[in-house]
Amino acid sequence: MKEERKSSFLKKRSKKLFWIGALLGVSATAQAQQLDMSHGGPVEVTARDGIEWRQNEQEVLANGDARAVRDNVTVTGDTLIAHYRKKTTPGAAATPAAPAGPAAADDAGANEIYRLEAVGNVHIFTATDQAWADHAVYDMDQSVLVLTGHALKIVTPQDVMTARDSMEYWSVPRRSVGRGNAVVVTSDGRRIAADTLVGYSVDPNAQKAGTPAPAVKVSTAPVDPLAASGKLERVEAYGNVNVRTATENVFGDRGVYVPDTGMARVIGHVRVTRGQNQVNGVAADVNMKTGISTMLSSPTQRVEGLIVPNDAQAAAGTPNAKPAAGKKP
Repeated sequence: MKEERKSSFLKKRSKKLFWIGALLGVSATAQAQQLDMSHGGPVEVTARDGIEWRQNEQEVLANGDARAVRDNVTVTGDTLIAHYRKKTTPGAAATPAAPAGPAAADDAGANEIYRLEAVGNVHIFTATDQAWADHAVYDMDQSVLVLTGHALKIVTPQDVMTARDSMEYWSVPRRSVGRGNAVVVTSDGRRIAADTLVGYSVDPNAQKAGTPAPAVKVSTAPVDPLAASGKLERVEAYGNVNVRTATENVFGDRGVYVPDTGMARVIGHVRVTRGQNQVNGVAADVNMKTGISTMLSSPTQRVEGLIVPNDAQAAAGTPNAKPAAGKKP
């Protein structure tokens, strides 16, 4: 009986594809090229080996080279699972679940997809941004994408983030989180690593307070990848922080990097190394443009250093040590 239902379903595949898209309804189209599936029109789902509608579980499964597309965002994987539910009006009690059988398809417009899951060889991409994982879950309610598995990676025109344990992409605010040996490498070669990294980007569609809304117009100009993806605003680092320049390595407990200024500040058990030379202190300012680090002292802790005169890199200089105002090193 189950096989008969599945066979009948596959014969009506095009109809079901339309129904899957209709579950979401239509909302405002997202303008930025971010990995955000919480906005836009219907979701179009295709698969090589067919699509199965599990009414009791309120799931739709697409198997074999499956693909889901919503506006400019595409998700591919070995299997895609769309979890749906009855739509509810804010402040109103939940409506009963959709009836089983053909009537459910006719009532599809009253349903909505609240979670999209991709399993196996997952690739999520827009014209500017990409992500890879073994498993991905997009929560429509929270506007968050969670990636797990091996070789986790998120790539934008400005930076590449990798992590060992998990990665998250929050559409609001525009935040990327890497957990476990997380590394961010910017397009100009600047590198920051830590147990956990949090990157924040500016929303290219955001309107500044007091600025009148621009007139709507159609542009045929090519998309600027940096503008469409959103400018990297800052990177926060937590635990076993390592900021690397061309000549120095800076280690500490916490850190923050601001691309506009090219400056990173690392605090907590900080040490700056250049070859065998090392300077220790409570904090360090790292100029990622010049590659020069400035060690800072405090009223209770002086800057300490170990300089090896015969070190091959000594001729190039040693890490800079700058005491806090009014204090001697």
